[in-house]
Amino acid sequence: MSDLSKLCIHSITTKPWGVEEAARKYAAAGVAAMSVWQDAVASSGMSHQAAGNRIRGEGVDVACYVRGGFFTALEGIARQKAIDENKRIVDEAAAIGAPLVVLVCGATPGQSLFESRKQITDGIAATIDHAAAAGVKLGIEPLHPMYADSRSAVNSMNQANAICDEVGHSNLGITVDVFHTWWDERLESEIAVAGAKGRLFSFHICDWKNLPEDMLNDRGLMGEGVIDVAGIRQWVRNAGFDGYEEVEIFSNIYWAMDQDEYLAKIKEAYLALG
Repeated sequence: MSDLSKLCIHSITTKPWGVEEAARKYAAAGVAAMSVWQDAVASSGMSHQAAGNRIRGEGVDVACYVRGGFFTALEGIARQKAIDENKRIVDEAAAIGAPLVVLVCGATPGQSLFESRKQITDGIAATIDHAAAAGVKLGIEPLHPMYADSRSAVNSMNQANAICDEVGHSNLGITVDVFHTWWDERLESEIAVAGAKGRLFSFHICDWKNLPEDMLNDRGLMGEGVIDVAGIRQWVRNAGFDGYEEVEIFSNIYWAMDQDEYLAKIKEAYLALG
């Protein structure tokens, strides 16, 4: 690929920029789409509808809304509260014009991962009809096992595929993030399964730096670390995915630098994937 027609950047990637500035800068750089985080809209002072209109007014598509999930809890009342919250997030996504909500599914210390996965499945099942009615899809994002303590009990494509099978709804699919899934020996085959079942909804890219300084906020640009980003991208494409390729980077280092220079680095790293 030698153009930017599939390049999408998450608002969190250039966190120092607000929604309006990010949309303007992305458009000027030729970036095709933007994935919008809740906090970015909240800090903008705009309604979700106004924010979506402002982004598209710059010629930038809205790829997804981030994030829903966190369905697990020890108490039933807290699990119901999470379901209600996810329905509200779906409504926000619909208002901003995002076709997808990414789910970071949750995990709760004090209960087994198996119980957490059951609660995740139940929570998604209780939310999916509301999402479908709003014209919004839900994408389960498997998270790296290092986050299985309290962020997500869904840690592999196999587990995400199993939940999709159990819920059995066309508006439920999977978000593949190379940062979280690159280690999985079954990754290629599970991507193929997801593709065959029409549930590859989104694809996130960055890199895993060798010996990162922070396990959350020290992600690298593509090509800066140990992930075969181009190889995984080819697996995703082979499985039928033709959507945006979303750069999602949490980095204290990059957030501290000049964001215009950083955006230029993102474009350079993306184009270098070929």
